[in-house]
Amino acid sequence: MITTDILIIGAGASGLTCAARAASGGHSVTLIEGEEKPARKILVSGGGKCNFTNMEVAPANYICENKHFCKSALARWSQWDTISAFAEWGIPYEEREEGRLFCLRSAADVTAMLMQRCKESGCNLHTGTKVTEAGRKDGYFHVVTSRGLYRSKALVLATGSPAWPQTGADDTGHRIAARFGHRIVPVRPALVPLVMPAHWPLHGLSGISLPAAVTCGGKTFTEPLLFTHKGISGPVTLQASSYWKPRQPVCINFLPHEDTAALLRRGGKGKTGNLLCRLLPERLVTSLLDEPLRHRNIAELSAPVIEDIATRVHRHTVVPERTEGMRKAEAACGGVDTAHVSSKTMESTLVSGLYFTGEILDVTGHLGGYNLQWAWASGHAAGTALKEQKS
Repeated sequence: MITTDILIIGAGASGLTCAARAASGGHSVTLIEGEEKPARKILVSGGGKCNFTNMEVAPANYICENKHFCKSALARWSQWDTISAFAEWGIPYEEREEGRLFCLRSAADVTAMLMQRCKESGCNLHTGTKVTEAGRKDGYFHVVTSRGLYRSKALVLATGSPAWPQTGADDTGHRIAARFGHRIVPVRPALVPLVMPAHWPLHGLSGISLPAAVTCGGKTFTEPLLFTHKGISGPVTLQASSYWKPRQPVCINFLPHEDTAALLRRGGKGKTGNLLCRLLPERLVTSLLDEPLRHRNIAELSAPVIEDIATRVHRHTVVPERTEGMRKAEAACGGVDTAHVSSKTMESTLVSGLYFTGEILDVTGHLGGYNLQWAWASGHAAGTALKEQKS
């Protein structure tokens, strides 16, 4: 049996952050990770460059049944704290579109930094250690693993969500949380491409990318859209997908910064299709408008026909068949219900000494560095609370 003050299951972004912070208080801290290498999601995030935070972070960038839950942690470890820490650790970064911050060199810089911080704090890291059971007895948490039995005074579940299972992600943390009496908000893929039905008239446009606005679940996002063999992807699709639920329609505006009806009402010479091809990819125009309509003279268009064309361009509505699932999802919506978790310390209000950090919770960020910012903030919140506990 291995006995430790604090046991953290999951050596990802939030688990490593929590461990280094908690151990700085003099506690013995042990991290166990099912994979042979820790923080695999960090290594593949941002195309290997790790989009580690965003210049603009607010609770509105997160999806949670309790929209106020993430306020406290984000306020006490903001994006500015993250940026300062990366500068202090000597990790060069750059700002890209929409305020997204990426490592200049490699995501490996981030994992190396996290590992070094844990090592310097005296944390013990046991990789390749699969958890099979967890419970509580005589004031201690008991965790059964492939490496043997662990016993601890405090237990942190930092196991993430089932998104990206190819990195070793699964629902272990959710199952353990449920055994301790916590409700699990139903989990579904987020930040994921959408698959369109076989009859969708825009199939066959794979490879086309353009700025677009996508509306779903009452939210509208404007970013690049990418047509795929199965449907649509690209940043705007990933954003909207987090709000999509089965049988819900998605509305696509292919010219969010233009007024097609106004352009056509001005009249003038030329064919309708030629005008639209100056604004949109030709293959998309061909799919949106049939041949007779494309060859109509603009000056001959009636008001109803102009409105019909504008609807096809600005309000293309379709009901996706499904998402591409957890294997293609960058995150997952749902998780441990925050109703029974302290927003300040991340400690369970049902089981004293039980903590949650990161994506295991029902907190899902938008695309753009928000999920890693939540990992740093929630890990810092739990680590601080544990650091300040008396041994």
